Amino acid sequence: MSRRLPLALAAGLVLADSSIVTLALPEILRELDTTVAEVAWVLVSFNVALAIFAIPCALLARRRPDVALAAGIGLFVAACVVCATADGLGTLVAGRVVQGIAGAAVVGAALELLVRHDPEHGLGTWATAGVLGAAVGPAAGGVLTDLLSWEAMFALQVPVALAALPGALGAPAAVAQRGPHTARRAGLAALAALALASAALAAALFLLVSMVIEGWRHDPAPAAAIVSVMPISALAAPVLARAVGATDAVPRAAAGAVLLAGGLAALGLLPSASPAWTIAPQVLVGLGLGLLLTGLTRVAVPHGATASRDASLTIAARHAGVVVGLLLLTPIFTHDLDAQERPTERAAISELLDAPLPLTVKVRLTRGLAQVVERTDGRLPDLGPAFAKADAGPERAAALRDLRAQMDDQLDRAGTDAFSRSFLVAALFALLALVPIAFLPRRAEP
Repeated sequence: MSRRLPLALAAGLVLADSSIVTLALPEILRELDTTVAEVAWVLVSFNVALAIFAIPCALLARRRPDVALAAGIGLFVAACVVCATADGLGTLVAGRVVQGIAGAAVVGAALELLVRHDPEHGLGTWATAGVLGAAVGPAAGGVLTDLLSWEAMFALQVPVALAALPGALGAPAAVAQRGPHTARRAGLAALAALALASAALAAALFLLVSMVIEGWRHDPAPAAAIVSVMPISALAAPVLARAVGATDAVPRAAAGAVLLAGGLAALGLLPSASPAWTIAPQVLVGLGLGLLLTGLTRVAVPHGATASRDASLTIAARHAGVVVGLLLLTPIFTHDLDAQERPTERAAISELLDAPLPLTVKVRLTRGLAQVVERTDGRLPDLGPAFAKADAGPERAAALRDLRAQMDDQLDRAGTDAFSRSFLVAALFALLALVPIAFLPRRAEP
């Protein structure tokens, strides 16, 4: 048990790091003066590196997992320092690439050591650590960014990574495992479904967070609370499945794909910008992900001699899916965000002209709004500075507040509409996962 904890911590940290920057991206975007499409590479670069190096690092870890884990943690710590001190997007992305490469070594070695220490439960411990890490990553990053800074989010990973080093000590010899090998067709089908589900997951996390922070202008900590419904539901899904006796992996995965698609479609059809409207869709998304991932992992990674390799394949497939999802969806929602600019401006001008304010106040406000819009670089603007300079006097304060509320409503509607089509495309990814799931053999979980 003493070795399992640091090894699980190592795996959980890496898989948390794949999504921990999600809630920090808007803050990074503003501080590094970049664009939405460019800042997405802070998330994409890590997942690309992890997907590419997952299998090679797992193969290397089979020989000396203790050395691979120690080296991976050392490189991961160095990359965290680079990210924490980055003064430009290029340096930050480079650090994230090194984090992904190091993370692949850490995840592969942690799995190999867990299986050697505990052949019966090692794989389950590794999978659970990964789910927990991915679940708490976005919320943890959001809270750290809001309370401290996005740089602190990377710096505080250093002591956590070093705490996992004892897991590299005293590695036992390789264990000869017995058990069924994954059938080739079933394994490929499960990996394809995992990739499609992960593409949908990219939307569920990245798009939802971007909509809440950029579209609805919430701070990272409140945004973390809003989006926490989804990971909580994902963690509860396997427990609920066992409670109702859903032991067959394939129907579980199929039900998860349908729930995931339904939740994403509901996020694409929100009636207003109230966070309360996201609760039910997030529950569906979380339950769908939990059922889908646990069901498909059982098929793709049976207990057997190839468990370590098969588990690394699932990591590669999942993170490749995240990358594809981000690369396909980012241009869609950035285009739709730009498309909302003109209608929103016209509506704002109409409300400004109709407001019961003196002409001089309207002129000052128009100038302030023009400056704010010019500095937003395609993002939805923060109207606060413009209204602060309006200088309408106390007798016009109520009218100014009403106008600000009307304009904020316009921005909220624009922020919601800009993400609608992307969520619907992501729902299609989830439904497409049903195609490879249909080729999976029916069998009960052990």
